Amino acid sequence: MKHLKTLRVRFTLWTAIWLLLVLSLSEAFVYINFAREQAQSIDDALRLTAAQVLLDIDDEMLLLEHANTVASSILRDQFSIQIVDLAGETRQRYGLYQDLLPPHRIAAIPDQTGIFTTVIDPASQHSIRVYTVPIVEEERTLGLLQVAQSLLVLQQALNQLLTTLLIAGPIVIILAGIGGYILAARALTPIDQITRTAARISVEDLSARLDLPSTADEVGRLAATFDTMLARLEDGWRRERQFIADASHELRTPLTTMQTILSSTLARQRPPAEYEKALGDLAEETDRMKLLAEGLLLLARNDTYRAAAYQSVDFSTLLQDVTDSLSPLTADKNIALTCRVPPNLSLNGDHDGLIRMFVNLLGNAIKYTEQGQITIFLKRQTDQFIEVALADTGMGIAAEHLPYIFDRFYRVETSRTTAGTGLGLAIALSIAKAHGGTISVESEIGKGSVFLVSLTRRQ
Repeated sequence: MKHLKTLRVRFTLWTAIWLLLVLSLSEAFVYINFAREQAQSIDDALRLTAAQVLLDIDDEMLLLEHANTVASSILRDQFSIQIVDLAGETRQRYGLYQDLLPPHRIAAIPDQTGIFTTVIDPASQHSIRVYTVPIVEEERTLGLLQVAQSLLVLQQALNQLLTTLLIAGPIVIILAGIGGYILAARALTPIDQITRTAARISVEDLSARLDLPSTADEVGRLAATFDTMLARLEDGWRRERQFIADASHELRTPLTTMQTILSSTLARQRPPAEYEKALGDLAEETDRMKLLAEGLLLLARNDTYRAAAYQSVDFSTLLQDVTDSLSPLTADKNIALTCRVPPNLSLNGDHDGLIRMFVNLLGNAIKYTEQGQITIFLKRQTDQFIEVALADTGMGIAAEHLPYIFDRFYRVETSRTTAGTGLGLAIALSIAKAHGGTISVESEIGKGSVFLVSLTRRQ
């Protein structure tokens, strides 16, 4: 019973059932149509024979004028005829069934076209088709002509056709069922492999793949999509594990520092100045942990952004406000910070998230720019996108580091001594992606960097 529930067996059964229904209707149509056409051809032959015989009948004697010739033709074609007068007496008979044709009562109407009847031969039990037509002379009925032919040949042909259909039908259904099962098995093989592969996959091992030959059909696309999904899951899981390891490492450092400060401070009695210094160090490490925790929470929040919650944002005012708020930091370093963005730019988004993104990007530029200028300007805008560039004249980023600067906790070695959590650019990129956009960067050592932020205007 378990095998009957499989998709391939059900597909085969449904195919066989529908094919049985279609074949039954088709065979019934063929049988009925063939029987009707053959019966019609017999009636036409009887009518034609009767017309020929009527031309040879002597109207006065009700006898055939060329009896031998007509009789020979009738017998050759296996017809039987009978000529009956109005008194019911048989005037002339020819053929195998001449004694089986009782006079048929027919009204003496000059324009009578004749009628067809079917009788049974008592001896052979064969069905006989009889055509009865009046013999008319000058609008006066003289008698009746009956022409008959056995239906045995027709019945034999119909029986042979029925036997052929009854034998061929089941054979076709069986062959179609076997072919359907094989086809279903071949078509569902990738699905079986997907099932087995999915059963082997665990949280610790996402490396399993189907690796099926590429095909353009639905199952081939399903297999390719499944492999792509596994690759994304594996990459995401690898990044998550790396993220957890990096986060643990980053959290361990301030915790270790705090533990060291507390241990050394409590080891012996110290003057108030040393206690004050220890508390200051603890406060510094606490701030670092707070920034790290807030960054992690913000990254998690960005993954749950919903476009439906976004509102219209005055983008021009937002960029100008961010520039003004960070101007004191550039003033201390004699850096010219300018915002050249036209007014009335707008988009749908999260106001606070967009502020955080540009604060992180500008803060990063200010941190690594010792002199020169930082400029924010509109690169391009369409009905769908806004592209804003942030250019600085800072130290620049080496080419080997560019692919990784948006990774969480990634920091260029030369900047390890600077304050920060290593999450600023990662947070900025996650906010951009949450707004249907992205961030790209071009940089050269000693010449500065250009960050290009592309955002969707309508979510």
